[in-house]
Amino acid sequence: MNRNDRSEIAIIGGGVGGCAAAMAACRAGKRVVMTEETDWIGGQLTSQAVPPDEHPWIEQFGCTGSYRQYRNAVRDYYRRYMPLTPEARAKERLNPGNGVVSRLCHEPRTALAVLEQMLAPYVHTGQLVIMTHYKPVEADVDGDRIVSVTVEHVLTGSRHMLEAPYILDATESGDLLPLAGVEYVTGMESRAQTGEPHALPGEPDPMGMQALTHTYAIQYFEGEDHTIEKPEQYEFWRAYRNDEFWTGPLFSWIVPHFITLEPVVYPFFDEPGGLTSRWAYRRIVDKSNFLPGTYRSDIVSVNWPQNDYWLGSIIDVSEEERRKHLHNAKQLSLSLLYWMQTEAPRPDGGRGYPGIRLCKEALGTEDGLAKAPYIRESRRIKAEFTVLEQHISAEIRGDQGAEQFEDTVGVGAYRIDLHPRLGGRGYLDMSSYPFQIPLGSLIPVRMNNLIPACKNIGVTHISNGCYRLHPVEWNIGEAAGALAAYCLDREAQPREVRHNRELLKGLQERLEQDGVELHWPSVKAL
Repeated sequence: MNRNDRSEIAIIGGGVGGCAAAMAACRAGKRVVMTEETDWIGGQLTSQAVPPDEHPWIEQFGCTGSYRQYRNAVRDYYRRYMPLTPEARAKERLNPGNGVVSRLCHEPRTALAVLEQMLAPYVHTGQLVIMTHYKPVEADVDGDRIVSVTVEHVLTGSRHMLEAPYILDATESGDLLPLAGVEYVTGMESRAQTGEPHALPGEPDPMGMQALTHTYAIQYFEGEDHTIEKPEQYEFWRAYRNDEFWTGPLFSWIVPHFITLEPVVYPFFDEPGGLTSRWAYRRIVDKSNFLPGTYRSDIVSVNWPQNDYWLGSIIDVSEEERRKHLHNAKQLSLSLLYWMQTEAPRPDGGRGYPGIRLCKEALGTEDGLAKAPYIRESRRIKAEFTVLEQHISAEIRGDQGAEQFEDTVGVGAYRIDLHPRLGGRGYLDMSSYPFQIPLGSLIPVRMNNLIPACKNIGVTHISNGCYRLHPVEWNIGEAAGALAAYCLDREAQPREVRHNRELLKGLQERLEQDGVELHWPSVKAL
């Protein structure tokens, strides 16, 4: 086992939060090592192929300066390197995919290129070392401090021991927390634990986590046949029903509305009288934005209700169980594709769209599926302060707006959006106010040098529903990286910063200087 040169900050996980943390720590002059389990940094934006879910005010305010830099750089990338039409090039707020879910639907490869460009100055000078294909497997702990983290190459099995005064967990599932003995929770809390009106009325359910989704990208060529081999689990998924919260078979253009749960039609392509089509929902390339011949077809990311996987957890289960559910999630996604190619009803009375093609080149994989599953819910630290439904829910807070936190380190906004949960529980979608990220939610109750940097902060199953989206995770990561750097400069621990008014003010001033917004203007609930 090799021992890396000692860094000042080790970031385990290179997703959205990990990248933002690395930028903040390097910007503060710290030596950083960041690991990533896949070969693409960027998490949701890249290896998971999920276009950014954002709030309505994102073009004006409500994100960090570096996230805005990222968004501007994505548009600049298309203008600089891609043959846009004159009309598309002239659009100040270019949306490359014109997808419905985001004002900036774009390709994973574009996101990867932009993130690498943003980190390039630190990589070129050796200030930042990025180790792809590495996952954490061990942690050496001394009392309330992590001494080192051992990471293993997922292909070769080689191991490296990483040592640093501060360790950030930016893994998609909070994988470092159990390795280091950090107190954490999973799944659904009970009402007795949190007082949340929508928490479980009885006992908590640690396995009641949100569905994961294995996304993929597709194109469509009328008159061609790109039908895949019939997936091994196709008959199971074709017949699957869940009458607890789903009307009819899983594979259908009729799905439950995410708020009312009433059956609604979301057709494949736009049809008169239909709601938003599946095709337009998460389209990441609209070929009409590009000169003729650039793209033969639009490209669409398939992250739809029909391929949410809720039959088992990949967190806190045996490796065999974990692999089984990851395999099943892939089978679900491939089965949905095969159903669309062969059996899905068409408006003309026919069946199937054989012209649907897996767009492998968009995701950089042989099987055409995303490099990693989209994981909506992580392990969450037991924190000094936990954000509850009561702090953000519009229903509970009336016209007060969200709770204002003295120790704010950023902002976010999204509805409380919970996808189906393990255990047969369906959607939960509620209005919430634009909110702040309290520093207390980034501080474990005991461990002194571990800082969460993505979805693993002190939130509940319910409040995670709006703290899990791209710009919020970015802000969390940026705050975590800045906090670690600030603690090194001041020779203070994170909890000391939170409880010392002068230290807290200094951190907040540094964040604001770096372009992190700490407060919202007066805006309405979502």
